[in-house]
Amino acid sequence: MDYNVLGKSILDNIGGEENIQEFYHCATRLRFILNDPKKADKKKVETLKGVISVVESGGQFQVVIGNKVKDLYNVMTQDLNISTETAAAGKSQNKISPLNRLIDLLSGTFAPAFGLLAGSGLLKGIILLATFVGLQPDSGAYLILSAAADSLFYFLPIILAISAARKFKTDQFLAVVLAGALLHPTIVEALNSGQAVNFFGIPVILANYSSSVIPILFSVWILSKVEPFVKRFLHESIQTFIAPMICLVIMVPLTLIVVGPIATYVGNALADGYLLIYKLSPIISGIIIGALWQVFVIFGLHWAFIPIMINNIANLGSDTLMAMCTPAVVAQAGAALGVFLRSRDKQFKSLSFSAFITGLFGVTEPAIYGVNLRLKKPFIMGVISGAVGGAIIGAAGSRSTIFGTLSFVTFPAYFGKGFAAYAFSYFFSLVLACVLTYFFGGVKEFEAEDTIATTDEANIISPVAGELLPLEKVGDETFSSGAMGEGFAVRPTSGKIVAPIEGEITMVFPTGHALGIRNSQGFEVLIHIGIDTVSMKGKGFVKHVSEGDQIKQGDLLIDFDPEIIKKAGLDPTVIVVFTNRESYKNVANLSSFNQSINEGSEIATLTL
Repeated sequence: MDYNVLGKSILDNIGGEENIQEFYHCATRLRFILNDPKKADKKKVETLKGVISVVESGGQFQVVIGNKVKDLYNVMTQDLNISTETAAAGKSQNKISPLNRLIDLLSGTFAPAFGLLAGSGLLKGIILLATFVGLQPDSGAYLILSAAADSLFYFLPIILAISAARKFKTDQFLAVVLAGALLHPTIVEALNSGQAVNFFGIPVILANYSSSVIPILFSVWILSKVEPFVKRFLHESIQTFIAPMICLVIMVPLTLIVVGPIATYVGNALADGYLLIYKLSPIISGIIIGALWQVFVIFGLHWAFIPIMINNIANLGSDTLMAMCTPAVVAQAGAALGVFLRSRDKQFKSLSFSAFITGLFGVTEPAIYGVNLRLKKPFIMGVISGAVGGAIIGAAGSRSTIFGTLSFVTFPAYFGKGFAAYAFSYFFSLVLACVLTYFFGGVKEFEAEDTIATTDEANIISPVAGELLPLEKVGDETFSSGAMGEGFAVRPTSGKIVAPIEGEITMVFPTGHALGIRNSQGFEVLIHIGIDTVSMKGKGFVKHVSEGDQIKQGDLLIDFDPEIIKKAGLDPTVIVVFTNRESYKNVANLSSFNQSINEGSEIATLTL
């Protein structure tokens, strides 16, 4: 796949770089915050080859790419020179609600580090598993590998400080130093020894900030207010070194004395609140989370739960929320497997099996957007199966001791209370979703409706009867040079224009002399009737379609009178151009030129 082409196509269809306020990625999605969401063409982006789906949620325009999202992101930020912190001039028209702002803050803070969080959690699980097959806890290998796995979680405030500073638009290095102060060895030693600490007589309540989430988020937010305030009173010549010093003198004591303890209490209250809700009915909690987790993922609301999971492990030593989410994930993978077993379409079988495999590793976007939501019923079967699995896990009290992906490879994280129920629920949810989808997923009905795209080709027919000509013979350099794209021309012998391809009318010129069509595969065709006929101001043209109309190949689009065009001293040649040349590989089977053709004659085949 040409990521340069895909990246440029996405950029062109979301309003260009000037419409991007922020840009980053998570495990499977490009995430844009746009200045004006109305400028983004969601339908067109969804048709691009390489795009699984598009989701608008939480004030974000999210383009689901799948496992290759990082490669595309790197191309867009490096080769296409798109800034990750683009802020276009002018006031943003994107009005975001407080809830969406919170979701955006959490996703923007955790998404950049999510892969590393999941990878470190996976490594911790593998190390734990290795201890059951001979790895000794007092060995050098265990010591080094544990350091690699634990490092991220111990220094999590520093990692989060980087992305939080980016979100709050403050100095990232200053935020890192602030987080580092919370984890400084002398502070940790004072906490462990029970030493009483004061700051010029003000008592300091020390706390364990390793693996914490909330304190650093609060602190960086306050830093984003303090830093510009300090700079207002400093001359530019000394801002570079005096401003950081003053900010550190203010923020480190403020965090240790006020912000840190308050945020720690908030974190403890959050953990206690979660426990209270969970203990009211673990089974009902499991049903709700198991059923709705993937719905939360679709709308981007799952990011609100990530801090709770990490906070539970930091404060309680384990987390039941991740355990209850797992059946929801594996159930969607099971539904994709059911589609694979039921479908007879080779291309769709390949897609659904690939989605099943990625789902086992905890990445469900290919299964959800590429398979289950397209058929609708498999997604519902996954929701039902996830609810059943969640109820089993809730009843057993299964829990994780580390943060990681919701997949089979992190099974060691659930050793302990409720592990047998967790393992049973995992496989039961997978099999149940597969069986329900196989028998009740509506795969056969879906394929019977022929709504699954089984080809990457489109046949183009002539929109008008006449003499077929190559573009080079057209008396307009814009078209004859190929600048507008490849295509053909017809010297008309009739005055009826029909659709050369099925799709949607994307543009109809007010005078009726030109229109554009885009089909479901993303092919775009421009029909231009005559040369310089815009000067006729619609005389001799009758439009039968409007922008947004869905049309079939061969449908009547426009009536026109070639003789009126000739009497006006103009050329009535009808020009057909394939405008989005970057989106297809080949134009083949062009009929022989300089011969008479009928309306509806097959002229060319486009291949993606």
